[in-house]
Amino acid sequence: MKNLSILFSFFVFALFLSSCQETPQVSDELVVSNGTLSLIASAGYNQTNVTAEFNENGTKVYRVEGCYEFTDDDVANLAPTPMALRISEEQYRTTLLVTGLPRTITVALNSRLPASYGPALDEAIARYNAQNLQITFTRVASGAAITFVSGNGSYLASAGFPTSTGDPYNTIKINPKAIGSQPQSTVASIMAHEMGHCIGFRHTDYMDRSYSCGGAYSNEGASTVGAINIPGTPTTADANSWMLACIGSGQNRPFNANDKTALNYLY
Repeated sequence: MKNLSILFSFFVFALFLSSCQETPQVSDELVVSNGTLSLIASAGYNQTNVTAEFNENGTKVYRVEGCYEFTDDDVANLAPTPMALRISEEQYRTTLLVTGLPRTITVALNSRLPASYGPALDEAIARYNAQNLQITFTRVASGAAITFVSGNGSYLASAGFPTSTGDPYNTIKINPKAIGSQPQSTVASIMAHEMGHCIGFRHTDYMDRSYSCGGAYSNEGASTVGAINIPGTPTTADANSWMLACIGSGQNRPFNANDKTALNYLY
């Protein structure tokens, strides 16, 4: 879920890490056209530092705001959305959710990731399972519904949203270099955040990422994935939500009361 990505240098990350960091351009071949940037901007997303890469299946994807991955087809179908959405900071979900409940979702770590990420993933899974939801996460060695793989760049981690068939997004990229020597609780918070995206949660502050990331006003936009308020969550800013776009160095974000309300409402 780069906790998703903020436009600071790696050294700034040591003091203030973003949940969803934007990835720098890594290949001269993968140039993002002005037309693509225009479509992304018209849908309400920040077009700054949009990059392109090939995913594990060889499909070209665009990384937007460090968190989201869109194919060319996804970009072509983005719906224009006004940037100045006047909505408060609440828990939000995507239009598509995981279906077939109750359901066990398997999660795995790629072997290239640090061994220390294993206990962090166990902690993230335990946070969800302690809520007694209709979704249960369990860790497996391979063949998982969601796999954490190694990413690179300046973002912390990135993921996508549930599929049209009701499955969770299947890949989370997590960046050991950007995360550095953060404590287990911070890594677990990053992992739980990205897992939240995979099952349909938007950023709590999606309408203005500057709330948790700092910097200028930045609205992610509802776009075609949707940004639907979850009933029962507050209409005021929620400073401790596990789905805020950015996370501070050394910070632990277990589910707060409003997060638990949102999780129980959906699952």
